[in-house]
Amino acid sequence: MTERKPRAVLAAACSGRRPSHAEALALARFSDLDALMAAAAAIRDEARGAVVSYSRKVFIPLTRLCRDVCHYCIFAQPPRRGARAYLTPDEVLAIARAGAAAGCKEALFTLGDKPELRYRVARDELARLGHETTLSYLAETAALVRDETGLLPHLNPGVMAAAEVRALRAVSVSQGLMLESASARLCEKGGPHHGSPDKDPKTRLATIRHAGEAAVPFTTGILIGIGETRRERVESLLALRDAHDRHGHVQEIIIQNFRAKAGTRMAGAPEPGLADQLWTIAVARIVFGASTSIQAPPNLRPGALARLIDAGIDDWGGVSPVTPDYVNPEAPWPRLDALARATAKAGKTLTERLAIYPAYARDAERWLDPSLRTPVLRAIDAEGFARTDPWSPGAATAVPDIAPDVLAAASDGAPALAAADALTRILHRARDGKELGESEITRLFAARGREFAAVRDAADRLRKETCGDTVTYVVNRNINYTNVCYFRCGFCAFSKGKLSENLRGRAYDLDLDEIAGRAREAWSRGATEVCMQGGIHPAYTGATYLDICRAVKAAAPGIHVHAFSPLEVWQGARTLGAAVSDFLAALSAAGLGSLPGTAAEILDDEVRAVICPDKITTAQWLEVMAAAHAVGLRTTSTIMFGHVDHPRHWARHLIRLRRLQARTGGFTELVPLPFVHMEAPLYLKGKARPGATFREAVLMHAVARLALHPHITNIQTSWTKMGPDGAKACLRAGANDLGGTLMNESITRAAGAVHGQEMGPARMEEMIRALGRAPAQRTTLYGRPPAERTAASFAAPALATAVNTPARRGARDGAAPGLVRPLVRPLVRPGHVASGD
Repeated sequence: MTERKPRAVLAAACSGRRPSHAEALALARFSDLDALMAAAAAIRDEARGAVVSYSRKVFIPLTRLCRDVCHYCIFAQPPRRGARAYLTPDEVLAIARAGAAAGCKEALFTLGDKPELRYRVARDELARLGHETTLSYLAETAALVRDETGLLPHLNPGVMAAAEVRALRAVSVSQGLMLESASARLCEKGGPHHGSPDKDPKTRLATIRHAGEAAVPFTTGILIGIGETRRERVESLLALRDAHDRHGHVQEIIIQNFRAKAGTRMAGAPEPGLADQLWTIAVARIVFGASTSIQAPPNLRPGALARLIDAGIDDWGGVSPVTPDYVNPEAPWPRLDALARATAKAGKTLTERLAIYPAYARDAERWLDPSLRTPVLRAIDAEGFARTDPWSPGAATAVPDIAPDVLAAASDGAPALAAADALTRILHRARDGKELGESEITRLFAARGREFAAVRDAADRLRKETCGDTVTYVVNRNINYTNVCYFRCGFCAFSKGKLSENLRGRAYDLDLDEIAGRAREAWSRGATEVCMQGGIHPAYTGATYLDICRAVKAAAPGIHVHAFSPLEVWQGARTLGAAVSDFLAALSAAGLGSLPGTAAEILDDEVRAVICPDKITTAQWLEVMAAAHAVGLRTTSTIMFGHVDHPRHWARHLIRLRRLQARTGGFTELVPLPFVHMEAPLYLKGKARPGATFREAVLMHAVARLALHPHITNIQTSWTKMGPDGAKACLRAGANDLGGTLMNESITRAAGAVHGQEMGPARMEEMIRALGRAPAQRTTLYGRPPAERTAASFAAPALATAVNTPARRGARDGAAPGLVRPLVRPLVRPGHVASGD
């Protein structure tokens, strides 16, 4: 094959084609730094947007003895009389606890290579500690730090055999070993690696290969300026790329510049210039493409951080607010606020990650020992970056204040979003009502810092243009008629019974008189709607739902019945042997006014297979909703997010809603429902994140406004899940509706939420006016209620104590039907619906 010239190689790399070995080696002679950097930055930006990541770490130098004698290193020290060779467990824990108190999430263990093979003092001290090898002691202390502090260990123990790599995988989320150089020439006499057996390139590459075979997320890289040529640098990068291509395990490539150290043989050696490091960073990005992170330590080029970003890096590595850089003690870590400002000045957003990179954290089944999967899952957001505040949906925690970071970046010389920026183009397409693709919506969900502000503000402008400054709410009552359910939804803490996932609490099944009484009371308190849903009781049939509608309409003829999720409709139709459309028509005749859009969760079967495997499928949910719209029933729509899902799933969900709405026009609104985790079985089993982050929850409202425009015009925020202050933030980010007053909220409360069961009209309107917006009561279908209803809602008496009828064994209408499952297609008998009489 004819090899392309360097400029053609750069153009191809920008289109996603990595250079061949020969093409990459030819770049060693290419000196147009501006062209290299432009290509590298374009490759980086296409895949990683505005994010530059870092890990907040604590540095634990377990031992500074080493059997090697690298001629530029001051980390390794010979034994000293009276000094311990290893940190004790207590000393290790003291360092780790200081890191945890400072918000660190990574415990970086760095140590010399197998000092026991060279020093008797090391062997003797290991024996006193109960170990034969340094690596065995490392495993013990890493496990201790993990268990006692919650910090996630990253281990840099030097070269290892395959079995040693596997053993340490059980106590670490990632490991690392700098290749430094693939040039054996540097090990020759007079070279920087002479006399250091562990610096043999073949030995180091073997360790890197062992890590790949063991599925260990791995950090590696090269050290530049120690006597290697540019061609040898490219050869080193290609050797690492080949290892990564075989196993996919290299999370980052570090381009570290040599720093001369007093007291070493290379104290007088020249250090590589900035241009040389920029050249190497750019070539590394071009060689590896977008999938692998390229890192440069910020403390080693403190005056040139923007240039390093321009060259194509997307990560600063570990930065410690507690411990020094023991390898380069002359170079202090930058303060994190200063690093954030410097990153913002370069047009990027500093974003915290764990020691394990996001793509690997999201694929924990492959890359992590089982004992580490839950700690990592609970520490990450939906993209796999670190959670940086304690907020979770439904919790009493104060909402984090995102604005100062955004404003500081914007006011400190950071470049504005350019008109040609990809994010800006997406925002313009959304404003113009164009359908956004999956990748475009996913890009919006990745917005952080200034980009977050841009998405939020674009959504709020669109809200104002579409809905004005009125914030609506409905006076309603939730009636959850049973918490008995035979489905096994892993996110649900409400359902009870032998077949449910959550067996805590008392099972109940309201009788018709109790349901009717609650509807009458709701009407007396000014409600225009009762919202009714429940578990799928094994004794319920479609006739049960028909009876509930009739009972409510008999008790309160003027009230709107907003009831029955698509799962209940599907199950009800199935038990009667009826077509879904016929059953919906029967429900409408019995008094049903509209359907809630619950049971949607995430409209992607990849997610549903995990969180609700026996529930209706995505296609079945959409089928029920389309059928409801066809018979004249309006419905809401929902998305329940922040558990095992990722932004691509959210994007697919929104696209499916938009397309159905474009066809039917039947959705009144979208209600984002962030996952409340506290009592959810999936979370308690260690298999779900602790809900959406605050940024994600606010973004869901903003992105929904943009992605669904102009088809779904109402975006509601849930005060029970977001809390009052969180709901206010969402009303500033594209939402225009505050939902219902509820009177009896039990489902979110059962999951552990603390924001109450009712928010009366006076409090609703006070909250809305505090935003400078105008409150307005609405009906379920977004009309205006009669003045009599509004007056009654403000004069409502105290709510009577609700009585939950204990669950009974039998069905209301006789023997329990056989349990039906959505994955078994229903027997459709068009035109037939049992009367239920």
